[in-house]
Amino acid sequence: MRMSTWIRQHLAALRALLVLTAITGIVYPLAVFAVAQLPGLHDKAEGSLITVAGKTVGSSLIGQSFTDKHGNVLAQYFQSRPSAAGDGYDPLSTAASNLGPESIVDTLDSDPDKVKLSQLSTVCARSKEVGDREAVDGSRPFCTKDGVGAVLSVIGPRDTDGEVSQPVQVISVNEACPTTPFLDTYNGVEVECAKPGEDYSAGRIVPIYGDAATNTPVPTDAVTASGSGLDPHITPRYAAIQVTRIAKARNISEDQVRTLVDAHTDGRTLGFLGEPRVDVVELNLDLDKRYPLRG
Repeated sequence: MRMSTWIRQHLAALRALLVLTAITGIVYPLAVFAVAQLPGLHDKAEGSLITVAGKTVGSSLIGQSFTDKHGNVLAQYFQSRPSAAGDGYDPLSTAASNLGPESIVDTLDSDPDKVKLSQLSTVCARSKEVGDREAVDGSRPFCTKDGVGAVLSVIGPRDTDGEVSQPVQVISVNEACPTTPFLDTYNGVEVECAKPGEDYSAGRIVPIYGDAATNTPVPTDAVTASGSGLDPHITPRYAAIQVTRIAKARNISEDQVRTLVDAHTDGRTLGFLGEPRVDVVELNLDLDKRYPLRG
């Protein structure tokens, strides 16, 4: 008796399942594992781990924070790019902040734990911090001198274009009272500080460019996190502004530090992909090896 079409189809499907399971579930993983054991590939397959005196201290593929237990920057180390992954560079919480260029208004609250900074104020605060630490100008357009977003809520009747031609109240929405606002007046109206918890979205939100130069010494990678939050690299430009601090902390010359930076600077991948980059983890370990901090 001939088998029915239904049975033949299911037997064929079962054979295909078994064959594909053997190939993709057994043969392929074993082949990949075997290739990964070849000389030159084994270390990468294991996570590009870095060991010092037999102890694993990190990975050349994952950034680290070089701070003390209180989160203060350790002056003898190059600082990494900011990270939004967990508490910083957490491989189990790899993520970005998901804040974009339209995030310019902070959420203010009388409880500091409930304050939520916008992307603009985050960038402004980081830029000021880096500028103060590296003794360079950390001012940026749309930032106040105190490192928050320079943004106003202009309240008043609007014209057909949505502009407020005659404001009746102007609030610096990112500066909580009793802070003195970064501007005294706007269109003849006194600028007020923001009361935590108040909603000023009824006004027209106006970012103020300010007088800061666009070519700030503090580069973008010093104030923004990478998409993964795990990036171990910084730009040569960010490394360059840290050289003086490192040399002073380790009591060595700036030329000695620059030589190490150059040694740990990689060019564009395949000569045209991406940008030159400096691996901070490997650079700091090399600094400790060659120029250990003296007590």
